[in-house]
Amino acid sequence: MKHIVLTGGGTAGHVTPNIALIPRLQELGYEISYIGSYEGIEKKLIEEMGIPYYGIASGKLRRYFDLKNFTDPFRVLKGFSQAKKLMKQLKPDVVFSKGGFVTVPVVIAAGKCKIPAIIHESDMTPGLANKLCLSSAAKICCNFPETVDTLPKDKAVLTGTPIRSELMKGDREAGRAFCGFTSDKPVMMVIGGSLGAASVNDNIRKILPALLEKFQVIHLCGKGKTDESLVGTAGYVQYEYIQQELPDLFALADIVVSRAGANAICEIRELAKPNLLIPLSAKASRGDQILNARSFEKQGFSRVMEEEEITEESLLKEILTLYENRQQYIDAMSGSDHLNSIDQIVSIIESFTAHK
Repeated sequence: MKHIVLTGGGTAGHVTPNIALIPRLQELGYEISYIGSYEGIEKKLIEEMGIPYYGIASGKLRRYFDLKNFTDPFRVLKGFSQAKKLMKQLKPDVVFSKGGFVTVPVVIAAGKCKIPAIIHESDMTPGLANKLCLSSAAKICCNFPETVDTLPKDKAVLTGTPIRSELMKGDREAGRAFCGFTSDKPVMMVIGGSLGAASVNDNIRKILPALLEKFQVIHLCGKGKTDESLVGTAGYVQYEYIQQELPDLFALADIVVSRAGANAICEIRELAKPNLLIPLSAKASRGDQILNARSFEKQGFSRVMEEEEITEESLLKEILTLYENRQQYIDAMSGSDHLNSIDQIVSIIESFTAHK
């Protein structure tokens, strides 16, 4: 039997593309194992699917001063030792990495054990974790055409990002019933994201009374970021994280306000949902979300508002303008090329396991 190790973690965006690949890999008869961090979001999501899960030590490599910079290198070394031991124990034919710092020791260990590793880069420019993995990778799957041009030609492939097929099968009325909404007002969905969600959440809540005059609001806040004082507000529901009902909530949403993480925006594009992107500020990140958002804006898929520009008045105006012009964004996304990412990535995986 062909055996694949999937890895990726730290945020939902480093897990959901792996989850999107799992049904196809199972159809093809792969034995699947997953390596992630001890207690990251990936552990719960993967274990719920019944996939064998192995936790290893992981440390973040920061570009800024933090006391953890003195201890995390030792955690990375421990993670590498654990990953190497797992490679020898599991003996996979191939490794597929979606990114996040937990993947660095896994991909490097695979390289040391002569196991081909395929890595996926969702953003326009590779993050630090994937940069550290480039030399150990056999192939690099890219989400943006701009990325392919910056990477080794014998490794880089434009594949897009795998989207969970169930997202396309949402039921609008089931979503309405789940939220307890009526049918007389349009629905806006806000996706705060798991990292850097506080700013989006706070700005939306500041204008919530004005928003509720026009919309019903679904607010995906991120872990620990719900506001108890707003529980029971008519026309407003908030959730930390939604998995099973997410397709129905997307089907219900008329417009979406989101951070500009690559996986989130690819799902929004695939579903052709008119959207306002608020990328994570360059002060709080390496600026990848700004590049992602501007690429989507240039293609006519999104409106973009940078965090520093936000006032209560300007944010409300952008949301209302998006809703008024929603059809032009639906048309642009519906007419764009679709890459069949799952087919392409599975084909690359198969090229390394054809001997089995």
